[in-house]
Amino acid sequence: MSRRRRRNTGLKIILFIVIVCVTTGVIYWKMEPVTDKIRNIVNEKSSIPFTENTIEESAVATQYYYQQLSEDEKIVYKEILQGVQEEQGEIYLHTTAADRVGAVYTSVIYDFPELFWCTGEASTTSYNDYSVMQPLYACTGETREQMKAGIEQAADVCISGMDPNAGTYDKVKYIYEYIVNTTDYDINAEYSQNIYSVLVNKVSVCAGYSRTMQYLLQKCGIEGMYVTGVINETMEAHAWNIVNCDGGYYQVDVTWGDPVFLQQEEDTAQPESNINYDYLCCTDSEIYKTHTVDTEVVFPACTSMAYNYYILNGMYYDTFDADICLNAMNDTIYSGGPQTVFKFANDEVYHQAHDMIINDLLQRAAQNLLQNYGLMQTNSSYIDDPQMDKIVIMWSYQ
Repeated sequence: MSRRRRRNTGLKIILFIVIVCVTTGVIYWKMEPVTDKIRNIVNEKSSIPFTENTIEESAVATQYYYQQLSEDEKIVYKEILQGVQEEQGEIYLHTTAADRVGAVYTSVIYDFPELFWCTGEASTTSYNDYSVMQPLYACTGETREQMKAGIEQAADVCISGMDPNAGTYDKVKYIYEYIVNTTDYDINAEYSQNIYSVLVNKVSVCAGYSRTMQYLLQKCGIEGMYVTGVINETMEAHAWNIVNCDGGYYQVDVTWGDPVFLQQEEDTAQPESNINYDYLCCTDSEIYKTHTVDTEVVFPACTSMAYNYYILNGMYYDTFDADICLNAMNDTIYSGGPQTVFKFANDEVYHQAHDMIINDLLQRAAQNLLQNYGLMQTNSSYIDDPQMDKIVIMWSYQ
């Protein structure tokens, strides 16, 4: 019994010495194995190479996708944003939810169209108390800087042609027309998912069109969101925008404004100057005739028609009046205009007008064209769009 007591007493003394060592800072060589173990545990946690985040809240607070995240996800968002800005190969994140890292990264990409070097692809590995994301970059280093310089120069050229005193709608319309007039739709375009394809290469697809629209809007101080969904008829993935125009939200699909895109999709000849304005500042009810938005994020309702292009330009018809429609065609002919556009308020008005315009009024207006220009024959044509309740008459003066 006495031996056991001596062993117990010795244990108490050792524990006391350890306590004294820790509290006084005095280190005894007999305790080194214990203190080394403690030190290794501390170093293991502190060795996770988290980057000190320097992203200010003011830099992200107004970004739409950022606003949809939880507080914990917002921390990860900032870590990812800083990581890809610095081209980090491994980004250490304060989260173990690997399944949410991809969604947060997508939010970053959707909020910042200028991150053209980010493909949006990444692999993520989660550990006990952190995750590591490895993003895939389309370009890095000197190549990225050269491409960035090309983008900024092209953006400056675009904006230099804009009236600095123009209102918000006129700026939106200018950017819409600029992209349509300077870009060709090409499914095989290089860098087609980012703004470089549009601003520098001048060929792209919907992702490039929409991200460029968003990028140029943001450079003009206009809120623009990148929206994803599908085309109803084909269920193919598609991208477009929602724009804040003087406090009201509007749908904008600049890709579908491009006659090159329309010609490829519909396999019908489209005049190069025939920009489609159906998707410039339209409502939800208009765009959802042809588009379906993804449901992961709730977007602002787009219900205002205050900036409907056809209303603003006297091409919108709530009712059908044959004389008014004939006068519209005659006015176009007398002024030498290239086309007369009839945008009807709904299917009912469109069907009331359709046969009369195509089978009667067009012929009468064509006769006026012959007489006014001394032509032997006319070469007018029309585009009939029942889905969007629109008829476009195109006039030839040769």
